[in-house]
Amino acid sequence: MTTRQLLEIAFSSGRSGSGPATWGQRAIWDAVRRLPPADVPRYTIATATPLDPGLPLPDLLHALPQLLHLHDSLHTRLLPEKDGRLRQVVDPEGTFTVEVDPLTDGADPAEAGARLHRELTERPFDTAAEWPIRVGAVTTDGLVRYVSLVLSHTAVDGAGMSRLIADLTALSLGHSPAELTALREPAQQPLEEAEFQTSERGRRRDAAARKQILRKLRVGPPRLFPPSTATERPTRFPNAVLRSAALPRAVELVAATHRVSTSSVLLAATATMTARLADTTEAVLDVVVNNRFRSGLADAVSVVAGDGLLHLPDTTGEFGELVRRTHAAAMGAYRHAYFDKLALDAEIEQLTAEGVPLADRSCVFNDTRELLPAAAGPGDEGTTLSWPVDFEPRPGLTYALDALQSPEALSLAMTADPTVLPRPAMAEFLYGIEELILTEAATAAPSAESDG
Repeated sequence: MTTRQLLEIAFSSGRSGSGPATWGQRAIWDAVRRLPPADVPRYTIATATPLDPGLPLPDLLHALPQLLHLHDSLHTRLLPEKDGRLRQVVDPEGTFTVEVDPLTDGADPAEAGARLHRELTERPFDTAAEWPIRVGAVTTDGLVRYVSLVLSHTAVDGAGMSRLIADLTALSLGHSPAELTALREPAQQPLEEAEFQTSERGRRRDAAARKQILRKLRVGPPRLFPPSTATERPTRFPNAVLRSAALPRAVELVAATHRVSTSSVLLAATATMTARLADTTEAVLDVVVNNRFRSGLADAVSVVAGDGLLHLPDTTGEFGELVRRTHAAAMGAYRHAYFDKLALDAEIEQLTAEGVPLADRSCVFNDTRELLPAAAGPGDEGTTLSWPVDFEPRPGLTYALDALQSPEALSLAMTADPTVLPRPAMAEFLYGIEELILTEAATAAPSAESDG
């Protein structure tokens, strides 16, 4: 039996200030406020891990305020203003809570840690009143055996979370914030990023990106999949996860053979299956882009990720050739994925009101590998398909496909509107991606290995 401890951690002497929210903060904040309450935790960025042989609890508690000194996003609140704008406020001091479960009587830390992590993740954030970070720890004999780190998506994206985990690990092992800062280029804090975005240069970049996306929207197909004939809207969207032990190596082989990124390989296969199941020859994908290309953002712990629009007019023909074309198109999409999403949405709304046909943006692809790893599963060599959960319906979504990496496999997690893609079609989609890549890898393997 355990008694939960709530430890108040004091933070002081931090940077402070206020200013307009960044494009990323506003986009996530706006998306979350439109969600049904039960769906809000899907916009939480969280990770949890066992610690062996364990970390002294005082070391973790000492590291956490230092982490906030490194990254302003962790002590930032977001306040809506009367004119509809969103303002970020960086607090110089305050407290936050670490929830600790001290175990006794040989209880399993992993089981208790998973339970604590689930509780922290399912609790929505009030980003106007509280800081966007929660920490949980399971201890035995004063050593942390399991740690949970949960953040509001308004504070961090996948790439930022990866940096945050690395920094917390280093600080817990005794490194100082000054040491970590000296090891890398300075990272922009959210207020600094907002300053760029409101500058003349930032406004020009925003306008150019939105112009390029609107151009693609005007030439893409207004609808990919045939309209649903269902008389009632679904109450839940199923989630399917294909876990393949063979895909990681196959994706690497295909990427090396065609001299492209592994993301481009997955994108090409996703585009192919989209067109195949939609019974068309072209595909449009809304691609989540990490946007860490601009100076100062590579190591930023903030929400920088945005949407890029990928349009492939012809998905027919040989798959290897499509992989190369996809890579070229993806580079263009990434280049124009840093913009003010609310401004783009307003332009789209205006064009729609004027009757201008625009491309279907209901198919979403997000490669989260190495940023938000999938939970490790059984170390088998095969492929499994599971249906772990159903979600609240998402208006305007045909499907969302996430690529996740674990030590033993690559996982493809798909959530879809069952009136457009029923469960058998979802299974066909995911198995089809695997088959396309494995088949191409089998052809590419001899030449790739001889080149090596």
